[in-house]
Amino acid sequence: MKTLALPLKAMLLLLAIISITSCNSTDSTQHSGQNKETTMTKKKETLDKPRVPEWHKNANIYEVNLRQYTAEGTYKAFTKHLPRLKAMGVDLLWFMPVNPISVKKRKGTMGSNYAVADYKKSNPEFGSLDDFREMMKAIHDQGMYGIIDWVPNHTGWDNPWIAEHPEWFTQDKDGNVIDPIDPETEESWGWTDVADLNFDNMDMRAAMIDAMAFWVTECNVDGFRCDVAHNVPVDFWATAADSLYAIRPLYMLAEAEVPAIVNNGAFVVDYAWEFHHLLNDIAKSQGANRSSKKLVKGNIVEGSKTIKNIKTALDIDEMIAKKREAYTKGYQMNFTSNHDENAWSGTEMARFGDGHLTFAVLTATLEGTSLVYSGQESAMDKQLEFFEKDTIEWGTFEYADFYRTLNTLKHQNKALWNGAAGGLIQRIPTGKDEAVYAFTREKDGDKVLVILNLSSDKQAIKLEGDSYVGDYSNVFANETKKLMEDMTMNLKPWDYLVFSNK
Repeated sequence: MKTLALPLKAMLLLLAIISITSCNSTDSTQHSGQNKETTMTKKKETLDKPRVPEWHKNANIYEVNLRQYTAEGTYKAFTKHLPRLKAMGVDLLWFMPVNPISVKKRKGTMGSNYAVADYKKSNPEFGSLDDFREMMKAIHDQGMYGIIDWVPNHTGWDNPWIAEHPEWFTQDKDGNVIDPIDPETEESWGWTDVADLNFDNMDMRAAMIDAMAFWVTECNVDGFRCDVAHNVPVDFWATAADSLYAIRPLYMLAEAEVPAIVNNGAFVVDYAWEFHHLLNDIAKSQGANRSSKKLVKGNIVEGSKTIKNIKTALDIDEMIAKKREAYTKGYQMNFTSNHDENAWSGTEMARFGDGHLTFAVLTATLEGTSLVYSGQESAMDKQLEFFEKDTIEWGTFEYADFYRTLNTLKHQNKALWNGAAGGLIQRIPTGKDEAVYAFTREKDGDKVLVILNLSSDKQAIKLEGDSYVGDYSNVFANETKKLMEDMTMNLKPWDYLVFSNK
């Protein structure tokens, strides 16, 4: 796709539309912390992007699969879970797409949430727009925030844009609208239930930004998680960010690993996909992954095949250095699961085995931010259906306290805050650094020490140096501990220890 700048005329028209759009209720203005005069003044200034709300600094993210969350699968039914999630330390709720789902060419019985039939309507299976607004008000009343999944790369096949503006879509040589193409292979992704949008068309770009602005001004969302953001031109995101940040500060999360759209301030956070794949590879290399478990002389043996690409804790430092060099702004989101990984790659138990909680601790304490997916707090070892109804079995919320401990620690200890608000990782040598990842993070006197055995073997270690020395609380054991220079420890397989000086 070509990457063309939005013409001045179209940009002025768009800003005029946004300028005259008002919030649907006084709660929207109160929650954003700005009055109309302040907003209008800000639009005339050059915005410092990303224009992010202050609360983002130590916000914990939770992904909501609304269809599968309750038997009803509605906004109203989900709202009953808000006090529980608040108590678990959740701050920011990311909702998978809430728009109507196309019927034409849909997959399965219920179709994909990402086959959007109308950008300015609510999926009637979830409830009305007014129901959505009521849910957002309840979220804000809890002191929490909500962002919605936005699908800018493609639409469903019965989206009115196709009939009204076929030129807004990518077409083949015969003028037929096509489904999305993988730019690397120039072959179809296989997403046959959606139609690819043409970002060479400036009118489509303006309509897309107008639709996003609708959910900010009329429904009071706190930002967006933008699907397939890596397939959308960088300059579109720059223009969209100018328009959306002119309304008020927003939390913008890109489903991408494209430094350009974070470094230009369009997004404050994107996906740590490469890091996630590394963690999966470490789990497989060290015998945790269910798919192939045999490790012989440094190689994975799977049936008659030997796989030599062994990954260890040492590879984490290389990845951190790579990302620090690539990103000049913002930060990345780490995770052990999300709706894609759960549906298509397996649960975190399947991929991380006995180490799944250890890797969860790692993602929660690394630089950046972290994600909890629907059902993880209940030890859900089940791949949820993507195109069908498949309600989560909540059980006893077995891991709710585990995630509450991590979330609360992040609230209280600045070392774990997001991006530049937090501290940098400083590796602590242990004598077993291929298997054990030990590090400190420190910010404004707040410090954490994290020790993780990323192997299926017992490890006897000695913490080298004195950078970690001090008095701490062991956050999972709920006890105090004095850590001394050259301290020795014995770790169980997949052991995890987190110490905080607060």
